[in-house]
Amino acid sequence: MKFDLPKELASIIKVIGVGGGGSNAVNHMFKQGIKGVDFLICNTDRQALDISPVPVKLQLGEALTEGLGAGSQPERGRGAAQENLDEIRQLLGDRTKMVFITAGMGGGTGTGAAPVIASVARELGILTVGIVTMPFQWEGRKRKQQATTGIDEMRDAVDTLLVINNDRLRDLYGNLTLDNAFEHADNVLTTAARGIAEIITMTGKVNVDFEDVKTVMTGSGVAIMGMAESEGEDRALRAAQESLASPLLNDNDIRGAKYVLLNITHGTQEVLMDEINDITDHIQDAAGSSADVIWGYCRDE
Repeated sequence: MKFDLPKELASIIKVIGVGGGGSNAVNHMFKQGIKGVDFLICNTDRQALDISPVPVKLQLGEALTEGLGAGSQPERGRGAAQENLDEIRQLLGDRTKMVFITAGMGGGTGTGAAPVIASVARELGILTVGIVTMPFQWEGRKRKQQATTGIDEMRDAVDTLLVINNDRLRDLYGNLTLDNAFEHADNVLTTAARGIAEIITMTGKVNVDFEDVKTVMTGSGVAIMGMAESEGEDRALRAAQESLASPLLNDNDIRGAKYVLLNITHGTQEVLMDEINDITDHIQDAAGSSADVIWGYCRDE
């Protein structure tokens, strides 16, 4: 399957969905829109690729899987990606500085192929961020075990890894239908990718640029991310508190963090100096006095 990224349109940031879960998440991101990034999907399932709205796509392991998927076997997903190493390098291109690789862990293609693609990206000197999900408990014990192994492999392959626990969606949203559960999972992945990418791509009066993000995320291992919004009285402090209390991440304790990347976005009502103090003081207190808090702010109406 061919792909084309015109040089004048190609962003330095790419978001790659791998496998069924990762591709569904990137389909969702593509429809929602994230400023300043290119979207791509890689899958062994030709039918899923054909119906995706994302224009740039790569079929993995055509000879190995014949377009029929990896059959929930990570070793087949791994072999499929290894069949297309040259195409993966071409897909990443010369201009790419940062790549997000998103996948649902536990199945065949995402679990097996995502670490291979991540390893290629890092070999090319690209800042590589994995955003992956742990399966719901009702998806079965084997899938959970495969997910744990896949996450270990991703941790070794990326600079930074965000792990989102799908089981916690029930804690947050209640007893959802299956379609709504997966839609919420896609929303969480979108929020995670947007939250990091738009720190770089949205300009503000105090900018956090790519080099800031690179400093924080290169070789940092498992990361913690939180987002929140608030309005009215004490909006700044409440947003800071809620951003550190996300039930979706495996761990939300930032005590002892070496770096904290903080982006403050406001609407039509400007941020006051005291509000900046409230936010940065709360984050610094939570992380500890030795943490280097790199922050910026911008406007988004």
